[in-house]
Amino acid sequence: MEKLPAITGWIWVKEGFAIFRKQPAELSTLFFAYMFLMLGVGIIPVIGQLLPLILVPLFAMTFMHACAYVKAGKRVYPNLLLVGFRSPAKRTLIKLGTLYLVAAIVAIGASSLIDGGIFWQAITGQIVLDADTVRGSSMTLAMFFAALVYIPAAMAFWYAAPLIAWQGMGVGKAIFYSFFAVRRAGKAFLIYGLAWVSIGMIFPVVVSSILGILLNSASASIFILLPLSLVLTVIMYCSFFPTYTHLFGEPPENLSF
Repeated sequence: MEKLPAITGWIWVKEGFAIFRKQPAELSTLFFAYMFLMLGVGIIPVIGQLLPLILVPLFAMTFMHACAYVKAGKRVYPNLLLVGFRSPAKRTLIKLGTLYLVAAIVAIGASSLIDGGIFWQAITGQIVLDADTVRGSSMTLAMFFAALVYIPAAMAFWYAAPLIAWQGMGVGKAIFYSFFAVRRAGKAFLIYGLAWVSIGMIFPVVVSSILGILLNSASASIFILLPLSLVLTVIMYCSFFPTYTHLFGEPPENLSF
């Protein structure tokens, strides 16, 4: 596992765009199917808020497999959506997803140290947020603090799912390798993160705002912002694949569904 130069982070972004350009409709359909499925899961009483996090590793393999198919010149079909559930490693991936949930609870819970629990209560549905509540609290700072607390977990989870599914690792070993792989490629990930903040967050807002002004319509700005943000999110998902292959190599050649 070699140490990667900082510019690799930008290469990952470009490769994500390259993967998306080969099958944009198919990859977008897969992403929207995932979103609708998560919305459906979300309406399940009690566990509906928990299941989406627990299932993250399973659905992460959906997009990893899809990108592997695109690179191999194979067509991506919607049946890839449930590929994680057909994996021999599905039980291990669910265990990993449970750790996702625990890490998220710890990070959000830690935010209570900053805002007295406002962010926690908002996330868990105990209060309904309004402008006055947000202005009168330190919730924004608490959100940043929660994100900071979650960073080590994000490093540990970043590669864990494909290491489990494609390299047969256990949860502990996958988390260990993932954490130190991200740490070793820290400069590349810094550029990667900054690039996606610029492309995925700042760029859509600027473009939609300019067009909204030119068209003299606030609603037009929203209609432009939403689809642009969704497309860029799909591309970002595609860019996860090269972050793996640059460090751990290509996935097994005998991928089948």
